[in-house]
Amino acid sequence: MRTPLCILTTLFLLPASADAGLDFLPVACEGTYPQHLQGVCTDGKGAIYWSFTTRLVKTDLGGKVLKQVDVATHHGDLDFHDGKLFVAVNLGKFNDPKGNADSWVYVYDADDLACLAKHKTPEAFHGAGGIAFHEGRFLVVGGLPDDVNENYVYEYDADFHFLKKHALAGGHTQLGIQTAAFADGSWWFGCYGKAKTDAAPAKPPILLKADPSLTKVERFEFDASYGILPLGAGQFLIARDGSIPGKGRTGKLTPAVADERRGLRFLEKH
Repeated sequence: MRTPLCILTTLFLLPASADAGLDFLPVACEGTYPQHLQGVCTDGKGAIYWSFTTRLVKTDLGGKVLKQVDVATHHGDLDFHDGKLFVAVNLGKFNDPKGNADSWVYVYDADDLACLAKHKTPEAFHGAGGIAFHEGRFLVVGGLPDDVNENYVYEYDADFHFLKKHALAGGHTQLGIQTAAFADGSWWFGCYGKAKTDAAPAKPPILLKADPSLTKVERFEFDASYGILPLGAGQFLIARDGSIPGKGRTGKLTPAVADERRGLRFLEKH
């Protein structure tokens, strides 16, 4: 018999961070959407924000939709800071060796999802796909061509003045880094995998974990490519993308914990 999630939480974990404003329980986003989930974040109070590529969605902590707006394709991963949402956006090509991306960070009011500003980030050469904020700086991540054996992270100050390009010594990942978050003293980066084909073997999804300076990088096989939502004390809600035939894409959050051997570990079958 499967152990209930509430018992697992009691056995293995400290209480979730009060700053996160979320219980350590699964959350399903209400509704279906035309495109797949790209990322999630929370305001630490009463809302979760979901990016579905062409739709920004604000829900309560139980997943009930409070507000949604149509947005340009491709809106990627997002982060909350100072009452605003910051979303990595690429209006051009992803993963193009010649850099034909059109990379931006769009800023939205976290209350009503009104667009407040747009910051061009051309340094994200292969397409801006994810963003995270920590200690006065934004990190922007994104696409990667097939033959490049390191991922790139682009650092900006709070006003989006470019500071530095970081090369992560974690090896190649499928289409680059998709999601980013800072938690428990480390940067966490989620990357896609690839299904097996007749021409090529399967590639597992990859999770990269880096120290604050982005110089020490660990590599794990774990799928956090649709969103990483830290709760503190080694607890996370990891986004999962799904679909309902004939209706559209769905999103949910599944509890996971930090694990030295596996990077992150889900607490229940998902």
